[in-house]
This record gives sequence, C-alpha cells and structure tokens, in this order.
Amino acid sequence: MALQTDQPIRVGLLGAGTVGSQTARLIVDQSEELALRIGRPLELTGVACLDPAEVTVPWIDKALLTTDTMAVATSNDIVIELIGGTGAAYTFVKAALEKGASVVTANKALLAKYGPELYELAEKNNADIYFEAAVGGAIPILRPLRESLAGDQVEHMLGIVNGTTNYILDEMTTKGLDFDVALRQAQEKGYAEADPTGDIEGYDAANKAAILATLGFHTKVGIDDVTVEGITHIDAADIAAAKAEHKVIKLLAVVGRTEEGVSARVYPALISDEHPLASVRGSFNAIFLHAKYADDLMFYGRGAGGAPTASAVVGDVVTEARHIAQGTRGPAIRMYNDFPIAPLDAAKAAFAVRFVILDSPGVLAKVASVFAAHGVSINGVNQDLKPTQVAPGYDGERQQLRIVTHLTDETTLRATIDDVLKLDCVIGEPSIVRVLD
Repeated sequence: MALQTDQPIRVGLLGAGTVGSQTARLIVDQSEELALRIGRPLELTGVACLDPAEVTVPWIDKALLTTDTMAVATSNDIVIELIGGTGAAYTFVKAALEKGASVVTANKALLAKYGPELYELAEKNNADIYFEAAVGGAIPILRPLRESLAGDQVEHMLGIVNGTTNYILDEMTTKGLDFDVALRQAQEKGYAEADPTGDIEGYDAANKAAILATLGFHTKVGIDDVTVEGITHIDAADIAAAKAEHKVIKLLAVVGRTEEGVSARVYPALISDEHPLASVRGSFNAIFLHAKYADDLMFYGRGAGGAPTASAVVGDVVTEARHIAQGTRGPAIRMYNDFPIAPLDAAKAAFAVRFVILDSPGVLAKVASVFAAHGVSINGVNQDLKPTQVAPGYDGERQQLRIVTHLTDETTLRATIDDVLKLDCVIGEPSIVRVLD
C-alpha cells in the first residue's frame, strides 16, 4: 500500500493552559519545518478547553477552540492530553486509544495510576502512547529507557524530579532562607502552585518514581507502591548541619531492583557536595541512572515550565507523526515481569537524626543506650549545634543532639526513635534525613 505524503496528519489538543498553549505555538510556528522532518504536514484540528473565551494567544485560531473534548479526542490521528489529573483525562485518553488514535501526554498522575492499563490498550488498538514530558520536563529520560537502553539492564535510578522542592532547598542552602520564605518566593516566581502540597509533600515526585520504575524494570509499579516523604520538616538547622559536613539536602526519587523486589521511594537525603546531583541548582532536574553494562548515566535539564515541557511534548508528536507517515508503530511498552514490591526494611541506609534535648549530664549516654539496645550502630554525634531558647520550667537551655547512624533498616530506626522519645530528656519531634552514599 502506497503511503500518502501530502495528506495532513490530524492532531487534537486537549488543554490550552500554560503547556498546552506553548505546545500549540510550536506546532503552528514550526509547521513548515516539522512537515519536512515528518514527511507529511501536521494539522491542528481542534483545541479543547473549558472556556474558549479565556484563550487569547494569537497563534491558536479561534475557530479551533471547543468545549467538546470528547469530539477532539475521538477524531484525530494524534491526541495530545494536557488536561492533568486522573479523572477526565483518563476518560479521554482511553477513548482516543480505543479509536486507534495515538496519544501524547505529560500527565504523570495519570500514568502513575493507569499507565500499564493504557500501555496495553495502545498495543491492542495498534496505537502508540508517548509521555516524555511526564518526567523531567524537557529532559530526555523516558525514551532512553524505552529504546536506547533496551539492550541493557537498568539496576537503579535516583534523581531530582521536582523543580519546586529543589528550588526551595537550594534557596535555603545558598541564601539561608527559612522554609516558609523560600516556599513563598517559589510561588511568586511561578515555580510552586498556590496549593503546593503535591510538590512539598513529595507526591509529584512519587508519580514520576512510579513511571520510572515501571519502565526501567518492565513491571507494574503504581503510585500506591511508592513510599513518600516530603520536605516540610527540613529546617535551617538541618541545612546548617549538612553544610558543616560538606553535604547538601535534596529531595530524591529513588527506584531500584533487588532480590526482595522493586522499590520506589521519595525522600529528602543528605548527599556529598561532590556528588553530581549536588550541583543541580534552582528549578532544574537531573536523573542519575545505573545500568549493568552502560554503567552510570546522568540526564540534566529544565524540569518544568511551559516552553521546555512543550518541547518534549512536540518531540513526541513528531516521533509519532513519523511512524504514521511511514506506516509503522513505535515499540510497545510490555510489562513482562511481575516483581514484588520490596518491603520497607529490605534496603539499609545511614540516617541523620536530630533530637531536641534538655541538656544535662548523661543525656547522650541515655540516648546512645537506646540505639545500642536496638542494634543501631552510631557513626557520629554532634552536640555542638546552635542552642535553642530556654525551656519553660527548666534552668538550662534546650540543645540539639544530632546522631548519624551506620547502615540500618528503616523499621528498626523508627522503633529506636520511638523509644528515644520516651526519655524525659528528649522533647518535640526529631528530624530524620537519610544519608546517601
């Protein structure tokens, strides 16, 4: 069957927000060059949005705007989903794939919840689904996992995949800002939403961890399989202690495969200031990957923003349009493994735990004895931290006691801390940060 070289490839866009409008701009402004790259022209046939009157960018033809999202989702060769969320987006993406249309999306929450189902649906209907922009914005990481490393075995990945939290921690480290001030500044610059919960509590990074684990290990890992810890408990004292040890604190997404199964976690961690991820500043993202044969790889770039994210989206559109123009399909995403989710205590780590204590003779010995009773070895102690205010009803000052452990599992550590908090000389909630080797 001869391939048509002049008939446009029909593209429908769902969502005309920050990323959606920039995606439309790239498609419209670069139409001639994209047609040369693809071998056929792209035609933007419809742009679905909640209120067409609010879309005022000049490069989107008013005649293309519609509130009939389902019509756009079911009448095109390629459907770009930039609505977000897991409700309506799931309905429209599923409808598009069932019609045989290929889908390009940046929706990490959708893929973390329904990814394997949608990958299977795409293959069943002879369609493709691409989602490079769902993890790391403009950074090319997912296609290397799907294609470039298809002949290798990915063993683990860790990375900074949320620009908001990285900006906040970076400002706290380099400028000495308190958490609340850094967060407010991130919101003013547009790096954080008015409700930043998804970012600062680690949920956004958790969605991305689930996607990375699923693709990297060819097994189903959903958002509910990811253990999550945010950065709201990190304060100036944690930052100061890290700097004194030539370390920085970063919120990391960490996925790995061991004999116990696959783990996917998000947590703040202390890393050496010589580690490649330590130099990732501001709202940038970076992902560090170790493969059995390729060894260490690092992917770095803009992790968010309208134009950078749109660049990744349109890159996926061009890839799929080339497949359509050539009468082919991209590689299917197959979940041929059925690895269990590793238990929480499967992996061991070192931890830095900072307690607030009522300073008096023998306090350190009491705390250390609890650690010893649980078999948790202490690697270092620092009691020379900035004292806090005088405690009510107590003649001395409240002090900070920081203990760094040798390797232990998290379950044992938590049990140890629970017993330490029963001591009369320990008050308040401790700060717990992993130490990454």
